Amino acid sequence: MIEVRWYARAGQGAWTASNLLAMAAVIDGKYVQSFPAFGPERSGAPMFAFTRVSSEPILVHSMIYEPGVVVVLDHTLISSRDTAAGLKNGGVLVLNYSGSIEKLYEMLGVSRGLYKVYVAPATELAMELLKRPITSTAMLGALVKATNIVSMDAVVKALKERFPSPLAERNIELVKRAFEKTVEV
Repeated sequence: MIEVRWYARAGQGAWTASNLLAMAAVIDGKYVQSFPAFGPERSGAPMFAFTRVSSEPILVHSMIYEPGVVVVLDHTLISSRDTAAGLKNGGVLVLNYSGSIEKLYEMLGVSRGLYKVYVAPATELAMELLKRPITSTAMLGALVKATNIVSMDAVVKALKERFPSPLAERNIELVKRAFEKTVEV
């Protein structure tokens, strides 16, 4: 079972990304759970979403405290939260980030080699293709590149199912561009 914890600000699409991942996993024939964790926060407040993906039925029903993967949709949350809290050794961090790698590790407060760290310029790509800083689908593309958790074909099918045609096509392009631009640092 792969457990993913998503960090974002309310309104940025973390729960949507979690649901899209779950939809793609179902298309790939896997078992899933997808759920958010937030209270009465206003738009812009930090929030979490969670996804579990497994080849067998999932029996646990709780928040994810020790994820194998952490995805951060908003780069400002990298240093304002303990992003790697509970992340398993050798786990994967997938970050919306395009600055200095040394500064990134300083903000994370972890040493190189403890985790696999991937970065994607998700905000820039979202602004270019969607004209809005909504990074959910870009970070889904980055996650697929970093983990191979689901197939790209399944992600494309999920996007076509979730969004109307013109928006689906822009998001498919965004996922693919983010996949291409994601690098391990």
